Amino acid sequence: MSKYIFVSGGVISGIGKGISAASIAFILKSYGYKITMIKADPYLNVDAGTMNPLEHGETFVLEDGFETDMDIGSYERFVNESFSRPNSMTCGAILDKVIKDERSLAYEGKWVSLDYHVPDEIITWIKNVSKESKTDITIVEIGGTVGEVGNGLFLEANKIMKIENPQDVIHVHVSYLPVPGTLGEMKSKPVQISTKLINGYGLHPDFLIARSKMGLDDVRREKLARYCFVPVENVISAHDVDCIYDVPENFEKDRLGKNILKKLSLKPKKTDLMDIWKKKTKKMRNLRKEVNIGIVGKYYKSGKFDLKDSYVSVLEAINHASWEQGVKPNIHWIVADDFTTNKGLQKKLLEMDGLVVPQGWGSRGAEGKIKAVQIAREKKIPYLGLCYGMQMAVIEYSRNVLGLKNANSEEVNPKSKHQVIHLMEEQKKLLKDGKFGGTIRLGAWPCKIEKGTLLESIYKKYSNTLFDKLPIVMERHRHRYEFNNEYRGQLEKAGLKLSGKSPDGNLVEAIELSKDIHPFFVATQYHPELKTRFLEPHPIFMGFINACLKKK
Repeated sequence: MSKYIFVSGGVISGIGKGISAASIAFILKSYGYKITMIKADPYLNVDAGTMNPLEHGETFVLEDGFETDMDIGSYERFVNESFSRPNSMTCGAILDKVIKDERSLAYEGKWVSLDYHVPDEIITWIKNVSKESKTDITIVEIGGTVGEVGNGLFLEANKIMKIENPQDVIHVHVSYLPVPGTLGEMKSKPVQISTKLINGYGLHPDFLIARSKMGLDDVRREKLARYCFVPVENVISAHDVDCIYDVPENFEKDRLGKNILKKLSLKPKKTDLMDIWKKKTKKMRNLRKEVNIGIVGKYYKSGKFDLKDSYVSVLEAINHASWEQGVKPNIHWIVADDFTTNKGLQKKLLEMDGLVVPQGWGSRGAEGKIKAVQIAREKKIPYLGLCYGMQMAVIEYSRNVLGLKNANSEEVNPKSKHQVIHLMEEQKKLLKDGKFGGTIRLGAWPCKIEKGTLLESIYKKYSNTLFDKLPIVMERHRHRYEFNNEYRGQLEKAGLKLSGKSPDGNLVEAIELSKDIHPFFVATQYHPELKTRFLEPHPIFMGFINACLKKK
């Protein structure tokens, strides 16, 4: 039977449950155990595809095309594995399943209950994932903050599993100890209260991960152990760190992995995974060179606050590739909306060693992104376009090189004379029928890389276990609009290389400029940032950072 670890959070949202769960997973994998992970989200959305990134962070697309919470992106980057639709469990998906079963008489006419049948369906889901994955340990992160209405059903399922198999199920609670500025003292009461809330669900944490600005002292550790009824050795200090990839090593300083295995009656096995991890983090901490990367985006302003979670995969892909090449990336955020009229921002772009135009939807900020692409192309600044960033590059090239002054995307301007990016016929019918969620091109699609291109040389030079079968690479997508093939011949004749296509040649997946025209100008319709890993950076980002270093 698989062992199960539930991870909950208290006091505040964004406390680090996802990174804690991913770190625990990596640690246990480093001890030789096969793991899988599930994110249990309390929202009623069936998936995360229709949610605004400013409200819930980036939507992360899995290999099978399921749109999920950004935390699963953290899971994949930490444990170096790909997950699929069953690894994402939302309250909406569970309720949808229960209601459909009721409508088909699966409950044989019984009264279907929220507090009985729904937790039972959650348990079935969790056990099925464990069974199908053939794992030793299944880690379930319960979204939200303890005390909210939304995650109560997941906690109820956790309680039932704990009662049925107490030796195989443990609970890890992540909570926060503030240090009020007027007091200057770390306060443990919020953790005590959130633990009491957990107790109210009939659950007792086996481990406390004590998040705080600074590390726990013995006074606070012993107080938490005493008032939360957790063994003092199971109170784990989790202070703020400069880099999330330091977290597994910090947890291991408190022997978290071995203590969890002991609680589950398992013994550590020998692997070299943690040693490999430590070599990477040691290299990361001793960086002397720096590289300046501009990101022209539109999803990181929320009132007076900057939200980087909208582009977390892009940031991590840049980090992974930079650290691998011994350089520290400095990210400079450039607001797309202001770029066309703000000469200061345009001047700032000239100071960058490289430019990224990431994903996006709609017309807002499009002209700013197009202008940024033009500057990067004309001034020979290494350029990487991601999905929308490729579409903007095609528009810019069509306008300023091919001479099609009205070139645009059908998404941005449906009345444009030259829709070099357009909506395919099957998509038009879906939109007409009001079918938005889950109907775009999603998940891993094959892309054939053209011989003799810069893209081919990058995939070859920086090959890893995910990309070792050239000329075909499997890359993840999340978009509705495509390159318009009516303009293919004109653009190629004007010098734009179509360096990646679908195997049947119908869909343009990547473009580039020859190195004799530009040092590095690459854009993809797919999202390479979704397949970067801490231990295995994505080849395209490796090539991009290498070009930025050469420019510097």
